Amino acid sequence: MTDRRSFLKTSALALPGLSAIGTFSSAHGAPQLGEPRLSELAKALPDYASVDEEDYWAAVQQLYALTDTRIYMNTGGLGPVSFPVLERFRELTTELQSQSKTGHRFIEEARLPVASFLGAKPEEMAFVRNATEGNATVATGLDLKKGDEIIIDASAHPGGAIPWLNQLKIKGVRIRVFDPTGLDAQQILERIQSLVSERTRVIQVSHVTAPTGILMPVVEIASLCKAKNIWFHIDGAQSMGMMPINLSSIGCDSFATSGHKWLGAIHGTGVLYIKESRLDEVRPSEVGAYSDAGYALPDMLNYVASARRHESGTRNAPLVESVRVACAFMEGIGLQRIRDRGLFLTTRLRNGLSTIDSVEILSPSDDSIRASMLTFKSSKMGCSDLDRSLSANHKLRLRIVTEQDFNAIRVSLHVFNSPSQVDHLIQSVGEVLSTI
Repeated sequence: MTDRRSFLKTSALALPGLSAIGTFSSAHGAPQLGEPRLSELAKALPDYASVDEEDYWAAVQQLYALTDTRIYMNTGGLGPVSFPVLERFRELTTELQSQSKTGHRFIEEARLPVASFLGAKPEEMAFVRNATEGNATVATGLDLKKGDEIIIDASAHPGGAIPWLNQLKIKGVRIRVFDPTGLDAQQILERIQSLVSERTRVIQVSHVTAPTGILMPVVEIASLCKAKNIWFHIDGAQSMGMMPINLSSIGCDSFATSGHKWLGAIHGTGVLYIKESRLDEVRPSEVGAYSDAGYALPDMLNYVASARRHESGTRNAPLVESVRVACAFMEGIGLQRIRDRGLFLTTRLRNGLSTIDSVEILSPSDDSIRASMLTFKSSKMGCSDLDRSLSANHKLRLRIVTEQDFNAIRVSLHVFNSPSQVDHLIQSVGEVLSTI
C-alpha cells in the first residue's frame, strides 16, 4: 500500500501551510506530535466529482488506523475507527480528565446530530453501550405476559435473540421464528404474515442479517405491524453507517444499533431509538440520576419526557462524542455514496467467486435486499479450514459463519476496502481451493 507519509504529502489531503507532517507509527496508532490535526485532514478529502473515483476512496482509506499487514474485511464483526474519531476521543478525554469533569453537556450536544443522522428526533434517542443493550431495554421494558408471542428472524444475532429468550424464561412468552434465507422481499413479508396470530405482540427483525447480509423489507413490515397494532423493533447493528437510514420514514417503534461496526465509533457505544408517541410503553429497567424530571422521597418520581430516561448516572461523554464525530465523518463522505460503494464491491466479489466451480454464494443478489456483505461456502473445504488458510497464507481477515449450519465465510466490504483487495480475495480463494 502507499506509504501514508508520502501519500499525505502528495495527495489532496496535504493541507496548505502544513510542512511538518509526521509519519504514522508502524502499528498505526494515535498520531504523533508534529502531524496536522486529522479532523482538518478529514475535511480536506478531495471533491468526489473532481478526482478519479479510486483516488477518492484511497484518500478515505488513508484516514483509517488499519495495519498494512493484513486486509481487513470483517466490519460486520467489528469496524475500525477513523483517525478523526480517534483524535477527538483522545482530545476530549484528556481535556475532561485534566479538569476532572464529566462533560455531560457533550452528550446532550450529540443527541440532535445523531438523531438527524437516523432521521429521528433528539427526544427519541438514548445512548447505550451497544445494540444488545438497546434490544434488551425494549424486550425488558414492554408489558408482555405469559403466552404473548414474539416473531423473530432465524438469523438474529445472539444480542438480538437472547433478550427475548430471557423474557421466555421470566414471563413465559412464546418465540416464533421465520427463516428469510433464499427469499425475496415479498416472500419474507408473507412468511412473517403466516406467523401472525391474535397473540402476536412484537415483531423483531435484523435490519441486515449478520450471517448472510439480507436487507429486510422494513418499511413493509412496519406497515403490517401498524395495521395489526404489533410493536415493531429493528436490530440495526449491521446497518448504521452502511447505508442511509430514516427511522421516521421506516415507521418502526424502536431501533437499536451499535457504534462499533459500520459507523466506526469507539467500542462501547450504541443508540436506542423509541418513537416519541410510544415512549411510555417501554418501562425503564435501569434508572437513576438524569433519568428523572424530578423526584422526592418517599413517593414521587417523574421520568424525563424523552428516551433519555433509559440513561442514568455518570456517563463517558467522549464515547458519545465519538458517535457524533463518526456520524459527521460518514456524512462527509455521503451515506448513499457509501451504500453504492458497498454494492459495487460486493458485485465485483460475487462475479469473481462465481467463476470458481466449488463456490456457492449464500447472500442475495437483488439490490433491494442485499447489503455490503457477501457470504460464500465451498463444497471442497469447510469454512474453518478455508478461513485459516486465507488468513495465514493470504493475510485476509474474514469471518466464519457457523450459524444455522451455514459452514460459510462472510466478507464485509466498507469504505476502506478497494477493488484490488477484492481481486486479491478472489484469487486467493481460487488458489486455496485448487489444491484440493
